[in-house]
Amino acid sequence: MSVQAVLLPVFVLVALTFALQVWMAFARVGELQAGRVKVRDIALGERNWPPRVLQIANAFHNQLELPLLFYVLTILALFTRQADFLFVVLAWLFVLSRLVHAFIHVTNNRLRLRFYAYAFGALVLMLMWAIFAIRILTAPVP
Repeated sequence: MSVQAVLLPVFVLVALTFALQVWMAFARVGELQAGRVKVRDIALGERNWPPRVLQIANAFHNQLELPLLFYVLTILALFTRQADFLFVVLAWLFVLSRLVHAFIHVTNNRLRLRFYAYAFGALVLMLMWAIFAIRILTAPVP
C-alpha cells in the first residue's frame, strides 16, 4: 500500500483529536468569560468544570489513550513494510470506531453505545497488533 493510503486514517484521527481539543478550549474559555467558572475552582482539578465541558474534555482525553497504540503500530507497520491492504482496512475500521465513539461521547453520551464503539475499536486494534506480531515473529530471519 502507498504511504498516503496507510497514513490517511492517521490524519483523520489526528484531525478528530485536534478538533476536540479546539472545541474543549472554546468551551472552557466560554465558561470562564461568562463567569460560570472561576480560575480558582478549576486550578486544581478537572472536576469543577460544568458537565458539558467535562463531556467534551473527556472525549478529547479518550483520543490520547487507545489511539496511541494505533499510532505506534502504524509507524512500525510502515517501517517494517507490513502495512498492506488488510492493515489499511482494519485501520479505517479502528478510526471509524473512534469517530463513532467521540460522536456518542459529545452528543447523547449513552454509555452502552459508547462502550460498544470502544470495544469494537479495541478488538480491531488487538487484531491489528496480533496480525503484525505474527507476521514479524514468523518472518524468515535475514
